[in-house]
Amino acid sequence: MYGGSSPIAWPVGVALILLALFYSLGWYHLRKVLSNSVWRFAAFIIGIASIAGVWATRLAHLDHHSLTAHMLQHLVLMTVAAPLLLLGDTGRLLWHSLPDGLTRRISDDLNRYSSINKLGRFFAYPILCWFAGTGCVLLWHVPALFELGMRSEAWHAFEQATFLAAGILFWLPVIQPWSATQRFQWSIPLYLFLATLPCDALSAFLTFCGHVVYSSYLSGSGLSDGSALRNQEFGGAMMWVWVTFVYLLPAVMITIQRLSAREPALTIVAGQRA
Repeated sequence: MYGGSSPIAWPVGVALILLALFYSLGWYHLRKVLSNSVWRFAAFIIGIASIAGVWATRLAHLDHHSLTAHMLQHLVLMTVAAPLLLLGDTGRLLWHSLPDGLTRRISDDLNRYSSINKLGRFFAYPILCWFAGTGCVLLWHVPALFELGMRSEAWHAFEQATFLAAGILFWLPVIQPWSATQRFQWSIPLYLFLATLPCDALSAFLTFCGHVVYSSYLSGSGLSDGSALRNQEFGGAMMWVWVTFVYLLPAVMITIQRLSAREPALTIVAGQRA
């Protein structure tokens, strides 16, 4: 199990700073026409800061000593950083940070290939997004793959990147920065509720199985059997509560919002019939 300072921390830190600079440039260009511009800017900055906290600080190696820290990293990437980047409308603002000539050339090139546009719509489809988010969580907690990420710096970085990417895909139908998924709005509460089930099953298993699932926490973490098991139980319970609240709270809010939007229309219809 590797440890010490991460050689990836500096490149990640530099990349995040450059990303923030380009985003700020795009935000400056659109600040007068962008709705809730200050709020979106704050969401982006907090999202970037949360990625930095997981990937480019000492927290990056705490998961080699604690499954709870491992769970915390992935929860922050998937349920904090990813939705905040979408709320910040990151893609559109980064696009507007580029020179006009470059964006025109890219747009012309993309328009020549309809398959690229079809691929973009495919990746925004809710079923694919759902499987990307839930599948990533389950796959990386299979013991063999989990131990691979614990042994290799490169695999660990890839693991973290897939959690962030899967989180962005998962939250895309919920936050909907584009109009392509508007027709799925009524299915979003069910989408979120069903997503809690595989995560809750994994959390329950880690909490109640009664043995240490990942051997690296016994051989290289410095924890005794009892301490490693208690840490695993706490990590599983934390994930269970965190995911349940983070997924179901927006499901309830979206349901209330949609019902409230329908109420005036139903009132008008009832008045016309009367």
